[in-house]
Order: sequence, then C-alpha cells, then structure tokens
Amino acid sequence: MVDPPIVPLIWAEGIDSPRATEAMPEFLANVIEEASRAGESFVPQEVRTRVRKMLRFGKYRASGRGKPASEFLLRAALDSRFPLINGPVDVNNAISLASGFPGSLFDADLSGSELLLRHGREAEAYVFNTSGQTIDLQDLLLVCRKVESGWEPCGNPVKDSMMTKIGGKTRDVVAVLYVPADEPRGSVEEWARRYAQLLEVHCGAEHVGFAVFSVDRSP
Repeated sequence: MVDPPIVPLIWAEGIDSPRATEAMPEFLANVIEEASRAGESFVPQEVRTRVRKMLRFGKYRASGRGKPASEFLLRAALDSRFPLINGPVDVNNAISLASGFPGSLFDADLSGSELLLRHGREAEAYVFNTSGQTIDLQDLLLVCRKVESGWEPCGNPVKDSMMTKIGGKTRDVVAVLYVPADEPRGSVEEWARRYAQLLEVHCGAEHVGFAVFSVDRSP
C-alpha cells in the first residue's frame, strides 16, 4: 500500500480580477526556459515515479491520459506549447512544473472553505472543460467540496472540475499540491510558500497563507 500524500493548502484573498494572459509573465518564462535547457531531466525521473506511485490506487494508473498534470506541463514546456490562462492558473502551473507535483486550484467562493480528500467511487465523474468533456474519477485521488448532499468532487491531480474553476469574478482562491509522503517537510513548505508569494506579487492578493497537512488514508 502507498502512503497517503502530504497536502499543502495555499490560499489567497482579494486577488485582482483574473484576466486572460496575453504575455507570458517573467516568473513563468524563467521556469520554462530552465525546463527547455534541462529537457526531461528538469523534473527528475525519481520525482515522476514517486508521484505516479502516490496516485496508484485500485484500478487507477497514472499513465496515458490519466497521468498527473505536472507531466503534461513538462511536455508542454519542452514542446513550446505551454498554456497561458490567467494569473492564478499561471501561478499554479509554474509551481507544478517547477516542483513536479500536480496541483488543484479553486475559486474559494465556489469550493467553500471545507475540503475533503478521498478516492473516487465507481461511476463518479465530472465535466472538466468548456466542451463538456468528462473525466472518470473512480479510484482517482480527489478533493471534494461540501454540499448539502455530502461531499462533491471538484479537483484531482489530472484535471479539475469546471464547477469551481477560476473566472473573471474570482476574488479568493484556494489551492492544493499533491506531494508524495516521503518528500522532506522543508521542501513541501518551501513550494507552498513560493506559491503563496506568487499569488501575492503576481495576482495582487491582499492576504495569503498556507498550511501543510499529512493525510490519513481514506477507507
């Protein structure tokens, strides 16, 4: 059995209105340039292996279309097709690319302040893009928001739900990184700190913070 992940929670309040990114921000350009110079080794193979091992559960295997978002971002950087979205998402993608750890980012007004980590159940799915495409969530590591009927999945290390994505009216955000249990605590805290700092500097957040949680295995 794989040890449960370490999950840093990062938040920012009072960000600037997110707008579509037209020019690549310097902090992101710097990470992509480093990745381009280093190639595949920019994220060491042992990090990618540990992340995939962390996500392996039941029927889910972190490969093909189900590989973690951090791997998609590395390939996009090397292929000169890195996505530019908006300020908060660009921050998330920069940290995920640099660390090798997948992340989820939510509009806090839509996700709420209570979040639950569990694995997906049979027949669970959600829409992840504006085209209405869905992702099968069975056995995937999930972040869920609290709703009247219980806990509703809204994010995972592959693709987040449309229900809680950042939009032009977003003012508060909350994010998580999915980190293998054997990552040194100091390293986890440093990535969370860098994430929060970028939300403050690049997105104009009035208040930022983070906390690091070790998660008990879901039944």
